[in-house]
Amino acid sequence: MIDTTQNLVLTRKFFIRPVLVVAKDLLGKVLIKKDGNRVLAARIIEVEAYDGKVDKASHSFNGKTKRNEVMFNEGGYFYVYFTYGAHFCCNVVTGKRNNGEAVLIRAVEPLLGINKMIENRFGRELKSEKEIYNLTSGPGKVCKAFGFNKEHSGLDLTNSSVFIVNQPKLKNNMIGVSKRIGITKSASLPWRFFEIGNPYLSK
Repeated sequence: MIDTTQNLVLTRKFFIRPVLVVAKDLLGKVLIKKDGNRVLAARIIEVEAYDGKVDKASHSFNGKTKRNEVMFNEGGYFYVYFTYGAHFCCNVVTGKRNNGEAVLIRAVEPLLGINKMIENRFGRELKSEKEIYNLTSGPGKVCKAFGFNKEHSGLDLTNSSVFIVNQPKLKNNMIGVSKRIGITKSASLPWRFFEIGNPYLSK
């Protein structure tokens, strides 16, 4: 059973490390959103790292703007942005203040509040048992299932209704590494990390 209390919340110390270290270590950790008595929780199983110091695909590459200013906080803040005029994406800010680093949460494995996630995503019951694997298998799907939007951008993940709780680190042989998905700039960087074989991975 996942502990959804504040007892195991990841602290600032976890997040202020370099983005590639945090990205790998986020795999297997549990993302939680509390809304009154309702709890939504899911294991993080796929992420991508973005570092504006060297990475042309990062929102922070050209410096601080109104849109990306949350990325320049110290590690441990939630950065949510709207993309392609269609969906929100959520990120975990990492590193020291003004570094402009963040980890995109690409896919999660639902644990608690699954019926609410289904309602948020589809507005209907599942058409088949297999459709559950499409629930949170992509960055836009994660935000829709959890109900994340621009209002959640800037939340402190160490002290708010959205937080991440600790779980044992995944073993290296369980972690896959690849190029990031759907980008054209700095596309050769192997900065996507994922739990090998998990059925909720993005397609």
